[in-house]
Order: sequence, then structure tokens, then C-alpha cells
Amino acid sequence: MTEIEWWDFDNSEEMIDAVAGDIQFIIESALDARGSAVIAFPGGNTPMPIFDKLASAAIKWKYVTIIPTDDRLVAVDSDLSNIAKIAKIFLPLGARVIPFTSDAADYNLAGSAADARLQDMAWPLDLVWLGMGLDGHTASIFPGPDMDEALDPKSEKRAIGVLPDPMPDNAPVNRVSLTASAIASARTVLVTIEGLNKKSVLEKAIAEADSSEMPVGQLFANLTVPVDIYCLEK
Repeated sequence: MTEIEWWDFDNSEEMIDAVAGDIQFIIESALDARGSAVIAFPGGNTPMPIFDKLASAAIKWKYVTIIPTDDRLVAVDSDLSNIAKIAKIFLPLGARVIPFTSDAADYNLAGSAADARLQDMAWPLDLVWLGMGLDGHTASIFPGPDMDEALDPKSEKRAIGVLPDPMPDNAPVNRVSLTASAIASARTVLVTIEGLNKKSVLEKAIAEADSSEMPVGQLFANLTVPVDIYCLEK
């Protein structure tokens, strides 16, 4: 089990400042050490205020490559596209933003294409920033026929196509996700969640470790790098 540090907040602005400040430090440390940074950002609406805060920071974005932790197999201009939200903010700043998804109709082919793209990139990632759903999924590692392969700690795949089962109500589409082994290889992992319900879910999953039925519990069981968890208790 990895070392975990919890950071609890009752004020959203304080959490935004803390997460953005720590991510800026991670990026700048990578730039100082290696001249570049490769990071994975989550999708959805929760990270958006933190994205905005980072965008106003004095970071040398032209040396930063950003990938999504996961994405939905939708058109790039869809409201469900994670990479579209990331690109809208960080491409104008000079960052290199790499999409996962392709035109492949089959989610397995899309996953293979994403994996091939990531295999050609510098590795390991300097940062993987994760969120979590109330069902215990993280990135797009959902319960379903692909969960075991996505969570395989010995897998050499960096990305995989995912068919969630059941489909999430808010976005009932197939996905492409970083694998657990790709996440575990990162130099730094941080997690942001909002609400005491999610905190309870995450605490339970971590305690259950690799016996957990929730993807996030099995992921944490195989992490070795320290993890910071930022929770807005609202």
C-alpha cells in the first residue's frame, strides 16, 4: 500500500489554490530536472476552476505536454469530450495537447490506437491527476468486461478501450483510459474529490485494497508512489 496524505478543505477557493499551486510546483520541478514535463489531466467540470488558475500561472507551457487521463469516444467538438476542454485552455498558452481518441468506431481499436500513441511518448508521466466517481471508478476504469485488463498491474499497455457496464447515465458512451499500470508508473499521483459521500467511498475502497470491487480500490492497492488526496468537504 502506498503512502497517502489527505488534504481536507471546507472552502473551494482554498482547495483550488492548493491544488493549482502543487501542480505548478510539480511541472516546474520537471522542467528544472528534465527540460520538459508530461502530465495527465482529468476531464469533467470539476477541474475547470483549477485549470483556469493554472492558466494564469507563470509556467513555460511550451515545454509541457498534456494528455487526458481518459476520454469519451465522441466527436472532438462534443460537450462530452475531455480533450476539448483541456485544449481550449492550454493550447493557446503553447502547451502540446495530445488527444486519446481516434476515428475508430470500435472501442478496442480506439484503445489500441491510443496505446500506440502513448508508447511513442516520453515516459513515465510526471503527474497523473485523477478524479473519482461515486461508483468508485477513476479515469475511465469502470466495472465491465475490460476492468480486469485495465487494472492489471503487470500490463505493458498504457491505454485501453473501455466499455462501461452499466453505462453512466451522464455520459453513456464507450471510453479510452490510461491503464492502472500506466498510472502507477507516474512520478506523482494526486486525486481531487468533492463531497463527504465521495470521501467515504474512497476511504472504503482504499481500506479494501485489492479485494475491493471498486476500480479505485484495486488501483490504490498497486500504487507505490506517495499520493496526495484533496477533498472539498461540502
